[in-house]
Amino acid sequence: MAQTAKEIDARGLSCPQPVFLTLKAIDEGKFPIRVTVDNATAKANIRRMAQGKKLNVAIEDKDEDIILTISK
Repeated sequence: MAQTAKEIDARGLSCPQPVFLTLKAIDEGKFPIRVTVDNATAKANIRRMAQGKKLNVAIEDKDEDIILTISK
């Protein structure tokens, strides 16, 4: 049975806020986590943090938004 993704809308937030929101979701342990951001810095920082925790990160550019899906 597929799990519903935890959704985090971090658009308009400057770092480190998107990273902190994502870390909180990772600590809750409910995967997958879909994080929507609107800048390359947040994308890079979230990707680096998640990969540092040995998690998988898929990145999708959608119009002005960047969607990162984090899974185990």
